[in-house]
Amino acid sequence: MNEYSNEYMESHVFLKNEQTGAEIISTWLKDKIFLGLPFKEYMKTLVTPINIVAGLIVFAGLTLIAMRFIYGLEEVTEASNEQPWGLFLTWGLFTGVPFSASGFVIGTGVYIFGLKRYQPVVKNAILLGFLGYLFAVIFLMIDLGRPWRIYYPMFVSFGTASVMFLVAWHVALYLSVQFFEFCPSLLAWLDQKYLRKIAVSMTLGLTIFGVMLSTLHQSALSAMFLLAPGKVHPLWYTSYLPWLAFISAIGAAMALMIVVSKLTVIFFKERASPEYLAGIDDITIGLGKASSFVLFTYLGLRLISITHEGAWKYLNTPTGHWFLVEITLFAILPFLYYYGVLRKNVGLIQITGVLTMIGIILNRFNLTLITFNYQLPSRELFFWKEALVVLSVVVIEILVYRWIVNRMPVLHQHPNYAGDSH
Repeated sequence: MNEYSNEYMESHVFLKNEQTGAEIISTWLKDKIFLGLPFKEYMKTLVTPINIVAGLIVFAGLTLIAMRFIYGLEEVTEASNEQPWGLFLTWGLFTGVPFSASGFVIGTGVYIFGLKRYQPVVKNAILLGFLGYLFAVIFLMIDLGRPWRIYYPMFVSFGTASVMFLVAWHVALYLSVQFFEFCPSLLAWLDQKYLRKIAVSMTLGLTIFGVMLSTLHQSALSAMFLLAPGKVHPLWYTSYLPWLAFISAIGAAMALMIVVSKLTVIFFKERASPEYLAGIDDITIGLGKASSFVLFTYLGLRLISITHEGAWKYLNTPTGHWFLVEITLFAILPFLYYYGVLRKNVGLIQITGVLTMIGIILNRFNLTLITFNYQLPSRELFFWKEALVVLSVVVIEILVYRWIVNRMPVLHQHPNYAGDSH
């Protein structure tokens, strides 16, 4: 049997060496890109109702984005000097970046604090964080235009006292950090053992650097609104904004991981390892316990901040009633997490994760869009074309995530690196 195996391996190597460059490329594309299928068969698998709908949404969105860059921002928004931004920044930057803290939160727990319990989801968390920051930059470029000048806030308009200077540098650096943190999975997929070994050796240093960057820019995004006390409603304006933003970003990251982990079990079960699937319930309970503590802290600090600013008098107004919707949701969430953990009710924790995501989205929308410039007599929050562009970019992000998870070792270990913790 051994002699037969040796002869087979030698003939296989010989045939491989005899392949032409075109054949090598064709084999590589088939194995790495087309999921082991011939090109025609692979294309047939793409023709599904979901992909057709997604393709139509993406086409419509890309058309509007092209119009925005050709004819100007007014083609897709109704922004003005009074209402300078809409959904592009509210959703893409101020809401997207907190949820992108998943890589920072889970990576810190696993690689710095040694919480191996969360090891199965750490690569997925880093991927979600990387894509979140990448698409936040894309949304920023759609809103600002002239992407070839992206380096201006960091190098040309060099103002170290500017919050935007801080945010620009930190987002750029942290996006790079997240990419390098994901490199072990990428390089394993490309069969680059030596480069992967180098990338793995950088993990701890990158995680520590990422902690410093995330701590600062997560808080700095909301610190921007401290510069506009007359525009932010008193129920949301507080000197505690940087702390509230940072704490809620941790809650957002854990909620995202709870929800996405459940979705991967449903939609990517064949791509996940048995260890990943077996560990999701325990991981969900652990994240639920941590989320309960984080949201209790956030709620307490939020109530203290309102008292500190003397803003309770605004409760008996239409905006105050809307504020009560938000704060009531945040008051319920930590108890739901606690009850779910106490009863080991994974389903309840997952539902609470969805509600947490809704609550944090609502909070960011209230701060940056719904109540921002609340004193203006009339405002239009956003234009329908903005919503379509945002939807199309979100669909692209989901498709990119699906493409990567279907090919790279994100939910499982690459067979060549079995037992490796990265």
